Amino acid sequence: MTAPLPVTLADIRAAAERIAGRVRRTPMLADPRLPGVWLKQDYRQETGAFKLRGATNALLSLPPERLVRGVVTASTGNHGRALAHAARAAGVRAVVCLSHLVPANKVQAVRDLGAEVRITGQSQDEAMDEVARAVAGEGLTEVPPFDHPAVVAGQGTLGLEILDDLPAPAAVLVPLSGGGLAAGVATAVKALSPATRVIGVSMERGAAMAASLAAGRPVEVQEQATLADSLGGGIGLHNSVTFDMCRALLDDVVLVSEDEIAAAMRHIHAVTGDAVEGAAAVGHAALLSGRIAPVAGTVCLLSGANVAPATFARILEGQAA
Repeated sequence: MTAPLPVTLADIRAAAERIAGRVRRTPMLADPRLPGVWLKQDYRQETGAFKLRGATNALLSLPPERLVRGVVTASTGNHGRALAHAARAAGVRAVVCLSHLVPANKVQAVRDLGAEVRITGQSQDEAMDEVARAVAGEGLTEVPPFDHPAVVAGQGTLGLEILDDLPAPAAVLVPLSGGGLAAGVATAVKALSPATRVIGVSMERGAAMAASLAAGRPVEVQEQATLADSLGGGIGLHNSVTFDMCRALLDDVVLVSEDEIAAAMRHIHAVTGDAVEGAAAVGHAALLSGRIAPVAGTVCLLSGANVAPATFARILEGQAA
């Protein structure tokens, strides 16, 4: 008998109530250059990325006695910023562990929100080692970036919003990294619109969840520099939530190249006037490259806009990186 998945539609609905008024309900825009394709603009969150949903739900789910000493996390940037924001709003100490691969603009954004930043190692996995030390040595409570039921449930509120605007989409294309976003969105979408295909999209350079799903178990993948830096990092060899959920709920996984991501970033800027990061553009990269056929009722989830200005300027000039 297959074990029940650790996050349910009821959990996601409870998360939506818990975070109401603390995160934005973001718009969905029809893409005038790709008929039938919709853009879910969650980069319009106050912290510039969807991560505010999961971080806020996880923090608000903790009992007061767990918050006294503070919270800690590892991040590729956006989750750390989200947790710092949620912790400041709640008056809680936050420590954010980042690797040396995290762009400087994202590091500074975390600091600007009052969190203590610790930079260590060359991968998110090494940053997570520092989290373990902080939990054991300082009594901080970990709020993981993805592999946690409350984080997944918070990200799943995006799925509820998508279905409010488009009740039966043909497909939802979700950026795939550690799997918190993909698992949460897929749970909501599959529960309410079972015929909708949910496809995880990642970059060709160091896509840990994609490699793990292909192997049938969590595996280590070397983290590499990529335009989709928010999708970097491992899923954890002892992953307990998102791997099983992604394996059970995703209909497909597609990988895209750096040139395809760059072209998609330019496309989204032309359509919206906004500068989104590479991780947010992977769905459009899959459509524009023909890796996924655009059909009416396709939703691309645009996850973040925290791209370094210099990087985006190079993209607009036609460079891939």
